[in-house]
Amino acid sequence: MHIGLVGLGKMGGNMRTRLRDKGIEVTGYDPNPDVTDVPSLAALVESLPSPKVVWVMVPSGKITRDTVANLAPLLKDGDLVIDGGNSKWTDDEVNAKLLAERGTGYLDCGVSGGVWGKDNGYGLMVGGAKGHVDLAMPIFDALRPEGPREEGFVHAGGVGAGHYSKMVHNGIEYGLMHAYAEGYELLEAKGIIHDVPAVFKAWTRGTVVRSWLLDLMVRALEEDPKLDNIRGYAQDSGEGRWTLEQAIENAVPMPVLAAALFARFSSRQEDSPSIKAVAALRNQFGGHAVTSAGPSSGTGSTGH
Repeated sequence: MHIGLVGLGKMGGNMRTRLRDKGIEVTGYDPNPDVTDVPSLAALVESLPSPKVVWVMVPSGKITRDTVANLAPLLKDGDLVIDGGNSKWTDDEVNAKLLAERGTGYLDCGVSGGVWGKDNGYGLMVGGAKGHVDLAMPIFDALRPEGPREEGFVHAGGVGAGHYSKMVHNGIEYGLMHAYAEGYELLEAKGIIHDVPAVFKAWTRGTVVRSWLLDLMVRALEEDPKLDNIRGYAQDSGEGRWTLEQAIENAVPMPVLAAALFARFSSRQEDSPSIKAVAALRNQFGGHAVTSAGPSSGTGSTGH
């Protein structure tokens, strides 16, 4: 099988390597001349046999939407576009409708596995028509982990179901990561624990909290036991917000995700306005001491 791959960054580049290693012929396009196989999208599409299958692996949002729009006039009836990025699921219906006007199919594929997927395989969550999934199945089989297909791959439903599944997956991931993070902070805070990285490593076998994320936590602590080289600042790429929006819309309580997401927001504040307000109120009703603004503002602790 021969496919086109648009976007050859960390994920796309690794996916190109894994696909080729598994016997899938890949022609890749990227604006970076150092990594691209062809000079343009048009050249990419022209290089492919029919039915043409193009996998899009670029940043979510406008870049993905523009890429699909630019591909649409280059493709024909029976061709297929797969969006493997972290697009919001609501974009999928728009993309699918645009391509359908020319008879071109569309699949949305949530991809999990990060930079480790090249060697370990990727978890894949796909949305779209069964016929399109069947056409692309050799690609999914090459990308997914070794073993039974249902362990690492799911045809989750119609268009949008793949990215919706990945959105919820990432919402769960937020909560899991923050639970490990809180555990790390508590272990560090108590002087009775002499080797926090060793405690985490001990948890990787036989315990109910073992997971790949825990393995990655151990790896991070082995490289930097006190995390001295990392600033306590965490971004979010959108999926957690989208998941929480859906929780509100569907009246599904998700306090763990909400707390994890808001904790990331707090990490971006050098001097929290809300905690300033709390300190001011405690001073007003109880006369509790406050820490004056200055070089150490936000780091002092007085009162109860």
